[in-house]
Amino acid sequence: MTAKKGFLLLLIAALVAAFFLFDLGQYLSLDYLKSQQAAFQELAGEHPLRVLGGFFVLYVLVTALSLPGAAILTLAAGALFGFWWALLLVSFASSLGATLAFLASRFLFQDAVQQRFGERLKKINAGVEKDGAFYLFTLRLIPVFPFFVINLLMGLTPIRTGTFYWVSQLGMLAGTAVYVNAGTQLGQLESLSGILSPGLIGAFALLGLFPWLARLPVRLWQTRRIYQGYQKPRHFDRNLVVIGGGSAGLVSAYIGATVKAKVTLVEQQRMGGDCLNTGCVPSKALLKSARIAHLEKQAHHYGFRSIANEFDFSDIMARVQRVISKVEPHDSVERYTGLGVECLHGHARLISPWEVEVDNSTEGNEGTIRLTTRSVILATGASPLVPPIPGIDQVRALTSDTLWELTALPERLLVLGGGPIGCELAQAFSRLGSQVTQVEMQSRLMPREDEDAAASVTAALEDSGVRVLTEHKALRFSVENGTSQLHVEHRDQESVLPFDAVLVAVGRRAHTEGLGLSALGITTRANGTIEVNERLQTRFPNIYACGDVAGPYQFTHTAAHQAWYAAVNALFGRLKSFKVDYRVIPWATFTSPEVARVGLNEDDARQQGIPYEVTKYGIDDLDRAIADGVDQGFVKVLTEPGKDRILGVTIVGESAAELISEYVLAMKHGLGLNKILGTIHIYPTLSEANKYAAGEWKKNHKPERLLRWVERFHAWQR
Repeated sequence: MTAKKGFLLLLIAALVAAFFLFDLGQYLSLDYLKSQQAAFQELAGEHPLRVLGGFFVLYVLVTALSLPGAAILTLAAGALFGFWWALLLVSFASSLGATLAFLASRFLFQDAVQQRFGERLKKINAGVEKDGAFYLFTLRLIPVFPFFVINLLMGLTPIRTGTFYWVSQLGMLAGTAVYVNAGTQLGQLESLSGILSPGLIGAFALLGLFPWLARLPVRLWQTRRIYQGYQKPRHFDRNLVVIGGGSAGLVSAYIGATVKAKVTLVEQQRMGGDCLNTGCVPSKALLKSARIAHLEKQAHHYGFRSIANEFDFSDIMARVQRVISKVEPHDSVERYTGLGVECLHGHARLISPWEVEVDNSTEGNEGTIRLTTRSVILATGASPLVPPIPGIDQVRALTSDTLWELTALPERLLVLGGGPIGCELAQAFSRLGSQVTQVEMQSRLMPREDEDAAASVTAALEDSGVRVLTEHKALRFSVENGTSQLHVEHRDQESVLPFDAVLVAVGRRAHTEGLGLSALGITTRANGTIEVNERLQTRFPNIYACGDVAGPYQFTHTAAHQAWYAAVNALFGRLKSFKVDYRVIPWATFTSPEVARVGLNEDDARQQGIPYEVTKYGIDDLDRAIADGVDQGFVKVLTEPGKDRILGVTIVGESAAELISEYVLAMKHGLGLNKILGTIHIYPTLSEANKYAAGEWKKNHKPERLLRWVERFHAWQR
């Protein structure tokens, strides 16, 4: 710190210390000012300029030093000088004092803060540079934070000093007027009975209502600013247009139709989205067949000498399609049309915040139609990401979308990626007879899960015949003598992996192409998902996004969860809107054994610096698991130290995705492990694992001192 900065900091500290040391705050109290009102008014009459000037300097010092008492001084100004003189005096004094505090904060701390936290503050700095005046005006008009905090924090941002001053002057004017008016009413108070005067009651009522009243002009200004350049239709064809017929879109349309809104659902491909056609439904059907095939290797565990394992892969894939067809009516056009939803097939594009253009020329001769709607929900989903690895276009690269076109089992399957999709399908194809090699660039599979859970999955994959290669980086693909192969690097050594088909499972990208987002200035995040606020609104308050295209979770159940908020906010947001609740989000990986999770795991807790206790129950001790031959895995519960409040749960084992639901319910409604322990669970069931885990926690927290006294009591009883 330079000498100038040190001197200024010491001076400010000395002035603030003197204020509290000599109890100068007593002179800025309402009682003191009221008791001296007559003397002040007499002095003001004799020396008006000196009193006005002295009051101005005092007000500037109080605000510049961020001392308590500015509100009392504002009331006092109204009582002493009348409305107009007080408004003029306080308006300029408060703005000048705020600017001095702003400059002091900038001079003393801005460089150090920006150097240390520059990366974290990039978004804030960019937002302030772009819309700093509006943010500051909103804070000044609606005092969410104390004004002295705003002064100090704004000094750390790149907002210009001139902008800070004039916005503060303008933004604080309305609030100053309300306080000064209340002060004029206090100045007229002669007796206790005057407290009940209509003028005083009205002044303080306005004082209390001001923050809420101020929201209206701010919202009108913000709305006008956002929609500037667009002509809002006088009437709308629909209440809601939903773009995308996957989980998020279907739930949004369903809710809209249920509350009797006029809803149009636009889907470019197949109703049901990825979950029905290429994701959850077909993959789980395939996993079930793979599990049945794997019974041949487990025959001796169940008392069989052998179990015949004869199948044709094409029959299994035909069964997958039958399963899709059986589920398909749940998501069909016929069902949603019957519910009252207008279903259109075609490509939808936003023309304006209230207009959607649908190109359905492929369906016949209708061509392009344009819809006007009060609200839009974008639910266009996501698709597998294919990385730009050199040579990938020369080989047979499958994804979770195109995998279902296979009719013959690949003899050698290479799986690129160690996440949930890669692990599930690697195990399935290995159990069906493929020679599967799984390649992961990181040090272990399942990087979002704890190490013990990932280790269980890795062991299960290897037991199913998968060759797992971690810390292997894909360099390039090539075809030599008709053989496809992947060149990988492991610990600075390059090797070659031959294969017949490669499954790419390294992530998913949001579908935003062709929606017209850039023309409307609707931004996307670095990962490609649409940027939305806590209410799932884009930059236009009437355009929402939910599901995979919005993130941050790309699960079918979270898409449906978000869809409720998006639909309700879109249809009723002008009356009441809701912030989406992400506090309790479960998910599962459907390998054998399954891995299910809700809340924090140990890795998350350590990274976030959250203290926790771990309680772990091994499923190898569970009667039903032993009887079923699935006595593998564990239930791991993270709790607050010394308390039964659940922070997170990881379950590895048979039906883990079903077992986790009890903990999801408990966390959602604030129930602790004691409540789970006190709940009857049927014997013998896998769900008893949850109760036994709670019992382990209770055993570790038993009241030792009380038990010693109980032991003595029983000894006395004998």
